[in-house]
Amino acid sequence: MFRILQVILLLVLACTVNAQSVSRDDIRGLDEQIQDVKKDVIDLTATLAQLEEKLLFPSNTQVALFVSIADEKPFELESVEVKLNGEIVAHHLYTYREIESLQKGGVQKIYTGNVQAGAHPLQVRFIGKTPSGKEYRANASYQVDKAVGPKFVEIRISGTESEINFKDW
Repeated sequence: MFRILQVILLLVLACTVNAQSVSRDDIRGLDEQIQDVKKDVIDLTATLAQLEEKLLFPSNTQVALFVSIADEKPFELESVEVKLNGEIVAHHLYTYREIESLQKGGVQKIYTGNVQAGAHPLQVRFIGKTPSGKEYRANASYQVDKAVGPKFVEIRISGTESEINFKDW
């Protein structure tokens, strides 16, 4: 009887060791499958975002507004407010990382929307500070002349000169 228990114990132990090695292989294979699924989900999400933008903002009515900073001198943009056709379409408070990115030449897409062809008044207001705490404020107006096809406008802010320039792309 003792001998039978030893044999059964050895068989159970051997099965456990074998099951652990199979489980590790299965886990590795499962990890690879999970990584493949994650990659597919990321790719599908990007494709869906592009399709959503094309559906919501067709190129014949799309207008996109971008913000950039013109200063090489230190300037901390605090907020930007954008009005299109008399309506506030965007208001943004900037984080440190966003300011840093803009100072390095980055451009922020602040608004994407739909407008019909024609002239549309655009008003922009910003608030910012220098590292010493001096506050800068400015307002500017621009006319967005929308034709058939997408329209892109850059709002270029110069804090030390307290001015806003516009550039059609």
